[in-house]
Amino acid sequence: MVKVLISDKMSPLAKEIFEQRGIEVDEIVGLTKEELEAKIGEYDGLAIRSATKVTPKILAAATNLKVVGRAGIGVDNVDIPAATGNGVVVMNTPMGNSITTAEHAIAMMFAVARQIPQASASTHEGKWEKSKFMGVELTSKTLGIIGCGNIGAIAASRAIGLKMKVIAFDPFLSEERAEEIGVEKVELDELLPRADFISLHTPLTDSTRGILGADAFTKMKDGVRIVNCARGGLIDEDALKEALDSGKVAGAALDVFAVEPAKENVLFGHEKVVVTPHLGASTTEAQVNVAVQVAEQMSDYLLDGAVTNALNMPSLTAEESKRLSPYMSLVGQLGGFVGQLTEDAIKEIHIGYQGDVTDLNVRPLTAIVVEGLLRPLLSSVNMVNALSIATERDIDVVESKHEGEGDYHTLVSVKVITDKGEFGVEGTLFADRRPRIVQVDDIRLEGELTDNMIFATNEDKPGFIGSLGTILGEGGLNIATFNLGRHHEGGRAIALVAVDQAAPEAVIAEICKIDQVRRVKALNF
Repeated sequence: MVKVLISDKMSPLAKEIFEQRGIEVDEIVGLTKEELEAKIGEYDGLAIRSATKVTPKILAAATNLKVVGRAGIGVDNVDIPAATGNGVVVMNTPMGNSITTAEHAIAMMFAVARQIPQASASTHEGKWEKSKFMGVELTSKTLGIIGCGNIGAIAASRAIGLKMKVIAFDPFLSEERAEEIGVEKVELDELLPRADFISLHTPLTDSTRGILGADAFTKMKDGVRIVNCARGGLIDEDALKEALDSGKVAGAALDVFAVEPAKENVLFGHEKVVVTPHLGASTTEAQVNVAVQVAEQMSDYLLDGAVTNALNMPSLTAEESKRLSPYMSLVGQLGGFVGQLTEDAIKEIHIGYQGDVTDLNVRPLTAIVVEGLLRPLLSSVNMVNALSIATERDIDVVESKHEGEGDYHTLVSVKVITDKGEFGVEGTLFADRRPRIVQVDDIRLEGELTDNMIFATNEDKPGFIGSLGTILGEGGLNIATFNLGRHHEGGRAIALVAVDQAAPEAVIAEICKIDQVRRVKALNF
């Protein structure tokens, strides 16, 4: 039975959903890292929020773990490269708290524009400092959004509703998408001097860390106001303090900090700064949404193979998983076939899709091909970590599509290039939806791969088939199917023989002694 651990506090609906789907659930909150390390090996899935730290040590102990689900957006507490290396899918729930976080950014923008927290504190103290808290309107001002994904787009729509002009910097934002949501796509160096308000909505990566630093502040217009409800570390906090002190920045509203929990910070106590303790996702609705979504996503993956909002592998819906299932079998066999017959270091892997298969989401198929190719060398490889392992080993994976049909309604080709040459295979699905190999290198044949196979290359001369059959018979191996192909009469030929049991090394050695044979290999699928 599939088993999941919920290790952080979240809505009880998460546990209910797992149980409704027939998944066994343990909800144990507050485990120490030692306790988690001792228990994690029992579970197929781990549902977390921000408290649980999924470290390489935890992942090494998670021998059965298949998926980590983060109820929320940020996955700073999950070592994604280590998870990928261990073949564990990492999911988050980016839509569950998108509205809540965007609304908090708008609220913070109002707060910094009208100095609402400062005015509230002053009034509570019995002061009536009406002239001290002179604010600015949002109407007709320019909002510069850095990062225009789900949350940034929602914040933009709210700002447009406030009659603001919105400009956005995001390398992944297309002109069509920008037009659709009503923003002007600009480069960062254009956004900085034009914006009256700047709101950050980008993840923290090597390229975005410190994106608002001393150099950026010098390019901004005087009196700009900054809002950050995304991630601490996007802003150089010391540089921001200098800009606030100089008057370059009129105010800042921050929900996130470089070090959290933020018990002390260079910006705390500054009269121009509004701060909140990472409340972007802190609404009742958001907490329910992310818990429900993470439980549904994890259940779909563990039970149906559907992948949603994964950070380390391609997404795959349950419907796509069903449609791809026969192709998964086909490409797994093709990858395994080539992998078992490749004995030299692989430099490149070329995967071609032709015909009906091109209408499908082929990215998971590519991962399965690479998994099959690498499995003879690495028993721990799976479709989650296969592509990253290939990258680590400097293996280039080239994927191509050809929509038109050739000799078959659908065709997949796999070719590897090594220092000593190249080797490839092609396969298809017949009407019964079962995989068939239809070509090995430039030799055509038709063969169905079974659990135990013998592959031989030979010269096309009389006597080979008889000698091979004799050796298999004497070795007690029953032939299930016998598939032959040749380049031309008397030239290179191949034999693909299915046998009922795995061929012993002694039998393979005897086959090698046949005069016409050039190579023999026992294969297992």
